[in-house]
Amino acid sequence: QVKTHLFNHLVCFNKHLTADQVLLIIPDTQEHVDILKNISTQYETALWQPASPHHIQEETQVHLYVPANSSESVKTLLQTHTITHEVLLANANELIEMQMRNDSTDPRSSSTFYQKYHRLEDIYEWINRTTHDNPSTVKAILIGSSFEKQPLLALKLSMNDRPDKKAMWMDCGIHAREWISPAFCLSFVQHSLSFYKQNQEITHILDNMDIYVLPVMNPDGYKHTWTENRMWRKNRSHTKNTNCIGVDLNRNFDANWCMEGASRDPCSETYCGRFPESEPESKAVADFLRLHKDSIHLYISIHSYSQMLLFPYSYTLEEAPNHSDLVVWSKIIYHRNHYVYGAGAKTIYLAPGGSDDWAYNLGIKYSFTFELQDRGRYGFLLPPSHIHSACSEALTAVKTVALMVINKAQAERSSPQTD
Repeated sequence: QVKTHLFNHLVCFNKHLTADQVLLIIPDTQEHVDILKNISTQYETALWQPASPHHIQEETQVHLYVPANSSESVKTLLQTHTITHEVLLANANELIEMQMRNDSTDPRSSSTFYQKYHRLEDIYEWINRTTHDNPSTVKAILIGSSFEKQPLLALKLSMNDRPDKKAMWMDCGIHAREWISPAFCLSFVQHSLSFYKQNQEITHILDNMDIYVLPVMNPDGYKHTWTENRMWRKNRSHTKNTNCIGVDLNRNFDANWCMEGASRDPCSETYCGRFPESEPESKAVADFLRLHKDSIHLYISIHSYSQMLLFPYSYTLEEAPNHSDLVVWSKIIYHRNHYVYGAGAKTIYLAPGGSDDWAYNLGIKYSFTFELQDRGRYGFLLPPSHIHSACSEALTAVKTVALMVINKAQAERSSPQTD
């Protein structure tokens, strides 16, 4: 027993000496850029920002997750080549453990349910409970199944049967490691149901609009982040003739599919898949949106991190036809929550095959990607204590844009000849 205790103590002690870390690195020259690209592909690391080595540029921050077993080699390389770097997170393991700590799975026994992260099975249980507790206003719609045959369940919130009612769609968790995203979808549904008829804004939205919410678009990947690899991004599908697993679902839609900004390499984090909608998850969402494109006027995809509001286009530097509208709306949101805003390609980088651009081209002219907190201090490892503030900020943005869609639709109905 004493031996066991001593062994555990040593394990804990060593874990602190050799913890997983997140480094902030700024390459000053093209040589630095090339070395960083090499580090991020040759060593066991996970690139947080940018999403792909292809987008690493001079004088631009790189956030790199470095497991303990690669730490010494990576830091030696950086020091040898005098590449500017600092430790952003000294003990990422502790943050991961903190994110996974969850004493209660029953919302009724804990007021803090929405201030914690939840396993996939707990989210499914929450979906069941939410539909059960709100039979007249919430229904679960099975829109498809994932590669590993997990159900893709969207919730429909509908308060009345008004004719010609518009709708909005919101999906969360397209990228597995972005845990704040599903947490927001849960929080948004809870807020909508709790404050209907109490909060003026949410009441006006729900009186005039049906809301579809897909809490976890990538259930296989999300489950994998809880059980095997917290840094996993893609889905979990298998590609022939390679051991590499997964497709980036946000490069798999038919919007300039697999052009610059996506990869044809199955081992890449931005692998676009074998063809557009090759993945059951993206196909299910696309099929549902095609079926409801006449009623859905607002598309929102929730991601993290960087506190941004992105709109089309991400696949080209050209401006979308209603670019000026989208800018005006984004400015209004900015004044309420200070999200950086802009067209995806110009604001971050070219990213073809994205769900927001595809939805826009389908005819949903108000299509947004929200990047939730934070700006890089914790990145994907946002502590549970920050969930409330991240969700409040995003809620403000979602409500603002939903109200603007409703007001625009009402204005168009009263003067149909104007655009």
